[in-house]
Amino acid sequence: MLQLRADVTPQQIKDVESAIRELGLRSQLVIGETAATLQVIGDETDKDLHVLAGMQGVEKVTPVNAPYKLVSRRLHPEYGLNGHTKVVNVAGVEIGGTSLVVMGGPCAVYNRQQVLETARAAKEAGARIMRGGAYKPRSSPHSFQGLGKAGLEMLMEAKQETGLPVVTEVLDPRHVELVAQYADMFQIGTRNAQNFELLREVGRSRMPVLLKRGFAATLEEWLCAAEYIASEGNMNIVLCERGMKTPFQSSENGRFNFDIQAIPAVKALTYLPVIADPSHSTGKRALVTPIALAAVAAGTHGLILDIRREADGPIIEYVKDGVAMKTAYCDYEQALTPKELETLAVAAKAVHTAMHTPV
Repeated sequence: MLQLRADVTPQQIKDVESAIRELGLRSQLVIGETAATLQVIGDETDKDLHVLAGMQGVEKVTPVNAPYKLVSRRLHPEYGLNGHTKVVNVAGVEIGGTSLVVMGGPCAVYNRQQVLETARAAKEAGARIMRGGAYKPRSSPHSFQGLGKAGLEMLMEAKQETGLPVVTEVLDPRHVELVAQYADMFQIGTRNAQNFELLREVGRSRMPVLLKRGFAATLEEWLCAAEYIASEGNMNIVLCERGMKTPFQSSENGRFNFDIQAIPAVKALTYLPVIADPSHSTGKRALVTPIALAAVAAGTHGLILDIRREADGPIIEYVKDGVAMKTAYCDYEQALTPKELETLAVAAKAVHTAMHTPV
């Protein structure tokens, strides 16, 4: 890591970057609130980075051989250990700032009416970003897999009507370019949290990425996944805690165990913003609100929630390849109604305000 002088010039930065390439390494410029650094990417083990210390514009050289360094709080003096967070801008909505950001929408996109009505309800209830799955990873290959491009077009129409930016899941590196044409933020789900080629591809896109924690991942593995994205030049990363699989799982306590202590713990390790997904962790509507409020109290910067229309039942209709079909509503049991979302949003913002009000 090279800490740059406050008066460093663009030409001096280019000269240092060129010298780093001559060492067989890559670099990435990170500009923080109070300082700028050049993060060296590659194996530094047999490289003498101190030869760069005498170059103009370089304040200090610190060799680092760590599993993650681009997203590490400790290695970024511009954020340091004082709790400052990088703000990620998603089409005008800032995540990581002083406001709690609520994202809401259907787990899966089924039809135009569903998407438009849910988007309107989400906005009215206080959501600032709409979520919706056009591509769906399912445990069974026989389950509904999403509408693909047709679903993306529905999400785009909802965005144009409501003004809500869209976050949607991408499953395959080959889909990244297509999804980027319709969405404002990629979602990397728990099943793909260590799909390294996909992580690299969304990193090259530079578009904001919502990275869910793998349901069996340690904090280091989670941050290393973020490092894959960052190593391709994309620092617009938002982490999402969504629950862990444990040996103590039961139908009574939900689909996964929400790791509440992971929120303050990972915030101490990284300067990236962190949000919570109480819908997929609990899988039960009755558990969503208490877990969401606990996550806000623990310091999350936002919530992502499944919502459905009041009239939606456990079976929903859709059209694929011109054929009308019916299927089970994806994650119906955990989806909040618009009224429930509105109540939760009000309570969550009150908790957030209380936690950030000086005593």
